[in-house]
Amino acid sequence: MTPFDAITGETNGTNDSDVKLLPGQRLAILKALGDPRRMEIIERLGACPGCTACSDMRECLPISAATLSHHLKELETAGLIHIEREGKFAKLSLRRDVWQAFLEDLNRL
Repeated sequence: MTPFDAITGETNGTNDSDVKLLPGQRLAILKALGDPRRMEIIERLGACPGCTACSDMRECLPISAATLSHHLKELETAGLIHIEREGKFAKLSLRRDVWQAFLEDLNRL
């Protein structure tokens, strides 16, 4: 669970209605997306309709596993991705409900 999971009460990004960003979340998301690698991760996850294995993401990016782990943690903390852990394996998915709420929040500026 991340600090921003309280927005929807959801952790799997399946409910697109009633999603509101918490105070400070817009800034957390902007900070997370300020790194080109993290933006690339979001773009890759956005291109997949479901989950992506963490190992597949690792194969696509020329970075160490430790660096990937750091980037994923930053994105998860901002509430942008969901990481489903199964033993030593992990599946990644974009929290499209939060992404949509973020875009709508920016549109209101």
